[in-house]
Amino acid sequence: MDVITTHVNADFDCLGAMVAAKRLYPDALMVFSGSQEKSMRDFFLKSPGYVPSLTRLKELDFEQISRLILVDCQHSSRIGRFAEVLGRPGVEVHIYDHHPGASGDIRPSGGEIRDCGSSTSILALILKEKGVEVTPVEATLMMLGIYEDTGNLTFPSTTTDDYAAAAWLLGQGANLNIVADFVTQELTAEQVSLLNDLIKSLRTVSVNGVDVAIAHASLDYYVGDIAVLAHMMRDMENLEALFVVVGMGERVYIVARSRIPEVDVGAILREFGGGGHATAAAATVRGETVIQVLGRLNRLLPERVNPKRIAADLMSSPVMTMPVGTTLAEAREYLTRYNVNAMPVMEGERMVGIISRRIVEKALYHGLGDLPVSEYMHTEYLRAEPSTPIAALQEYIVVQHRRLVPVFEKERLVGVITRTDLLRYMYAGVQRSAEAVYDLARENPPVRRREVLHLMNKGLPARVISLLRDLGRVGDELELPLYAVGGFVRDLLLGNKNYDIDVSVEGDGILFAEAFASRMGCRVKSHDKFGTAVIVLPDGFKVDVASTRLEYYATPGALPTVERSSLKMDLYRRDFTINTLAIRLNGADFGLLLDYFGAYRDLQEKSIRVLHNLSFVEDPTRVFRAVRFEQRLGFQISRHTENLVKNAVKMGFLEKLGGKRLLNELVAILREREPVRAIIRMSGLGLLRFIHPDIALREDNLRVLDEVKKVISWFDLLYLGETIETWVVYLLALTSSLSGGSFRGTCTRLSVSERYRERLIEMRDQGEQVLELMERKVARGEEVRRSDIFFWLRGLTTEVLLYIMAKTGREVVRKFVSLYVTHLRGVTTAITGDDLRELGLPSGPRYREILDLVLTARLNGEAATRDDELRIAASAMAAV
Repeated sequence: MDVITTHVNADFDCLGAMVAAKRLYPDALMVFSGSQEKSMRDFFLKSPGYVPSLTRLKELDFEQISRLILVDCQHSSRIGRFAEVLGRPGVEVHIYDHHPGASGDIRPSGGEIRDCGSSTSILALILKEKGVEVTPVEATLMMLGIYEDTGNLTFPSTTTDDYAAAAWLLGQGANLNIVADFVTQELTAEQVSLLNDLIKSLRTVSVNGVDVAIAHASLDYYVGDIAVLAHMMRDMENLEALFVVVGMGERVYIVARSRIPEVDVGAILREFGGGGHATAAAATVRGETVIQVLGRLNRLLPERVNPKRIAADLMSSPVMTMPVGTTLAEAREYLTRYNVNAMPVMEGERMVGIISRRIVEKALYHGLGDLPVSEYMHTEYLRAEPSTPIAALQEYIVVQHRRLVPVFEKERLVGVITRTDLLRYMYAGVQRSAEAVYDLARENPPVRRREVLHLMNKGLPARVISLLRDLGRVGDELELPLYAVGGFVRDLLLGNKNYDIDVSVEGDGILFAEAFASRMGCRVKSHDKFGTAVIVLPDGFKVDVASTRLEYYATPGALPTVERSSLKMDLYRRDFTINTLAIRLNGADFGLLLDYFGAYRDLQEKSIRVLHNLSFVEDPTRVFRAVRFEQRLGFQISRHTENLVKNAVKMGFLEKLGGKRLLNELVAILREREPVRAIIRMSGLGLLRFIHPDIALREDNLRVLDEVKKVISWFDLLYLGETIETWVVYLLALTSSLSGGSFRGTCTRLSVSERYRERLIEMRDQGEQVLELMERKVARGEEVRRSDIFFWLRGLTTEVLLYIMAKTGREVVRKFVSLYVTHLRGVTTAITGDDLRELGLPSGPRYREILDLVLTARLNGEAATRDDELRIAASAMAAV
């Protein structure tokens, strides 16, 4: 008995190929090996006239099968019960498949396997060559298969054979209306955009010898039918295994497809709370970002794909260690910092023991925290080599209850294998790959180098381009990878002017800075603690240089501890995705843009997005930076990121911020061109109470803030050549409703330096008193002379004067201050104390009184010349 079948979860290509095979093997039974895709089930329900003659699986006598005809499949794991007949004496297996690279485990005795867009096309052309005609119904079913697997003959995997087969089927009477109804799925504009982003991010890595493709994107809106896009990508790129990860709002959707038994996507996505079959699965993850989901894939995939059996395949490297002099109390910090339960102890370059968390905790319980770990560490342990079989490690770890096995190349520690590594291996039959599954440094950049170079040449002055190339050449000489990073790169892509160049060095940043300075005749200011330096060029232009580093936080809101790391980890410590772009400056790769975390997409979508969910917990100042970047760039804080902001506010993490750090962020916001919008946004997010609990945006505050913008613009137009601290004016306006005591509390909370704090408080008090005096005078209709204005306002800083202009609701008062700033404050007397001395006035306080009297006369137009002033002074002296 001949049986025609295909893989489980059959699609239209399976159906079309089976129908075509039935013409080649007319006595064969057509039997599905398992379920069918929903689209095909819907087709059978809506078009009963097109349902071919099928035999049910349960009605089949497997013992009678003498020839098995497989279409669109070469793997025994995908054909259900039909795998039982493989290898049975006397059973032939014919395979017709369009994936020649699939290298399945079934050895065919007949059939045809060759590169084509569809398995149906192969069989259709065989029928054509043999002169076998088909009915219009059969032609339609076969055309459905070709159109589905080739994307209506548009996928890159489509070949001339597919077109030839489709043309022949059309001549056989295929009904394209039926085909269009069930196969043609017109993509929406949103789907096309998402598909484009997914293709740009798509990359393939080797996981334990198996190619796994991963694509990702982030959206703030919902796009349906991701599975359709995943299916298209899988077939367009002829992928063996594909994971598509898309963030939409507060959820991350994962769709996976696999053609090979080595990658059971159903089992993998069950780890994410989803499910499905070995070949097709999906999951929805809540409460995580796309980056976090990709990180979980990074850890999970090597444990689920293609087991290896030697230590080198299982070990973790590089190894985190602690020095032999570490105390037990310090050891707990090491173990917690790196989230491990055991760690090697080193004496220089030599490993001398292993300390475990269990031993540390017991020692601390007994009050032994001040003792060195050398007192209680394990000094006898298994020394594995990279080639050590896993079986040799199992008894040591499991039976002897050891947590860690060090791996050595001669005497050099090159890796460790933990109990968790081994248990995962034993449970899942897998091992850890040495290659990071989602090492984004290997990803094809979403912006081509040509485009970035064009932007650099267009947006940067020639001297800056020349400087960047000089930096790259020195990096090449020192064999140090070098990158321009941060806001400089972000603003370059946005077309904004920004020549504040930050450079990251994968290696010793201070060494690089000093080498560059010696070659180019520059000065260097270095900070050894942080591995940073500032290169100062002869013309004063500065370049900030830093060693790539990672940061960890001992407590929420604390200052970070810094350690050397890779570029990827250096960028991962930054605040938002849009600030994680890097441009390679080394010669051969000059202008290559690296986008590890979807920053380019977020720039296009104008979205502010954090990299991980604990971002605001570790550094609450990022909340204020989110607002600042949102308003400066005209972007929008993403929904998930905004929820994290609100959570940080609710949990009170911002209360732990040091005043100086909070002041720095507030000053940065108030120095922006449009700080009022940021202040309003801060109010909406509940951030103002962390400056002072009584600050609230009411109508009077908003009016003053709006007026500040106007008076600052007015002041700038005067071209007085005077620099002012605009942030001070906005701070005074923001706190205008606070009492003097509350304003002092605000300055104390913000850790304003004591000297400046007292000066600022004094100036504000004086300004408030003068404003009240002037408004009272105006309200009563009393005469106000120019000299009154001068002496009221004399001594007030320009910032306080502008604040008074903004706060007053009376136009007359505003004109008083304007008159003082533009004319009166520069008025002086022609005579001095020397003149009074010549007139015979004895030294004493009368000098100031008489000079002020003379100044009053000049201000009011009563003294126009020096002689006038001398006369008034003499008259005043005589009146005493």
